[in-house]
Amino acid sequence: MKRFLYAGRLHIFLFSTVVWLGFILIMTSRAQAESKPSPVHRFEERLSAEIPGSKKTRGLRARGWQFGSYLDGGYTIDFNDPENGLWRSKGTTFKVDDPQVNMAMAYLAKDPMPQSRWGLQFGLQTGVDTKKLVPEPPPPSNAPISNAEKYRHFARANASYLFPVGNGFRLTGGLINSYIAYESYYAMPNPNYTRGYITDNVPYFLFGVEGLYPLRDTLNLSLYAVNGWNYLANPNDWPSFGFQMKWDATRETTFTQNLYYGPEQETTDLQFWRVFSDSILEWKKAPFLVAISFDVGTEKQSEPIGNPRYYWMAGALWAAWHISGPWTLAFRPEFYYDPDGLITGAQQTLQSYTVTLKYEFSPLASHTVVAAIEYRHDRSTGPEGGFFKGPDNILVPDQHVLMFSLNWHFGRK
Repeated sequence: MKRFLYAGRLHIFLFSTVVWLGFILIMTSRAQAESKPSPVHRFEERLSAEIPGSKKTRGLRARGWQFGSYLDGGYTIDFNDPENGLWRSKGTTFKVDDPQVNMAMAYLAKDPMPQSRWGLQFGLQTGVDTKKLVPEPPPPSNAPISNAEKYRHFARANASYLFPVGNGFRLTGGLINSYIAYESYYAMPNPNYTRGYITDNVPYFLFGVEGLYPLRDTLNLSLYAVNGWNYLANPNDWPSFGFQMKWDATRETTFTQNLYYGPEQETTDLQFWRVFSDSILEWKKAPFLVAISFDVGTEKQSEPIGNPRYYWMAGALWAAWHISGPWTLAFRPEFYYDPDGLITGAQQTLQSYTVTLKYEFSPLASHTVVAAIEYRHDRSTGPEGGFFKGPDNILVPDQHVLMFSLNWHFGRK
């Protein structure tokens, strides 16, 4: 039986490889036949977000009305072949061994500008990735709010106003993009296709108010008041608070410091508030990109005997090389240390090494397509660590996966 399953998996792997390579050869021939290269081939645009609210957007760059759609399809081959088809401890792309529509999204947006000071963002989304937006207990504070299954389908729902104060103070309220982490929730703008554990274990969305003020062209400060770490949970009625400083130290180098502070348990005494720091340094000069991020957090627990203080930390490095034309190669090593299991749900240390080859092209005006093949080796150690394997879903320390993905974005502005 195992030999039969292995043979079936091998056939799927070979078929997927042939299809993907055939697709790339066709697109390569088409690209070589074109005398004028698409502007999407430029490195800066390839690694910058086209989707409103991306973390790659600098400053208060204003745009008028925009609308668009985004589709993310992927097929992950997990060589552990777990019966349940799940990637343990993963917040996105967590279903394996079957083709998946990980994300489908449509949006409408307008940036506030001096000529028209009101702005808005509205978007709807569906797909496998949105399922993990709904939190799961334990702990009890992770219990989802009513109608959370419906609210996960909102990608954005906010309004903003640009006040004529100094360099312009922008106030935004509603469902907003999280300011934490280097990678985007949507795969296309990122160097790699899969998001790292360092990204999957911070908020992707927040519900609350953001105030952004550019002290100068190279330095932005933002303050946040939000309903909590998990926007679809409500452990208490107190707000949590955030801060971001984004500094373009040079034309090539950007440093970002994010802070988060607030009550994430039913007990709201200050001693039990969560404290979290996210530091990011990015250097980008064609044809290379290098970024590094380090996170550390702590939270004293109100329920366990003795009120222990839990800690966690994570780090990641991104390196990308625009080889030529439509081709980009990216590499990401990372670790996630969660000795108390507060964030990942298991007492473990995660390590991962990811290599991604991307091919990007623009078949039509306002259309961008990215095809990618990605290999990951993940390792989980600790008393509760491991990845699912085999018909009994036993836990093993290592996991090797191979992914094929196709991302498409259409946008008008």
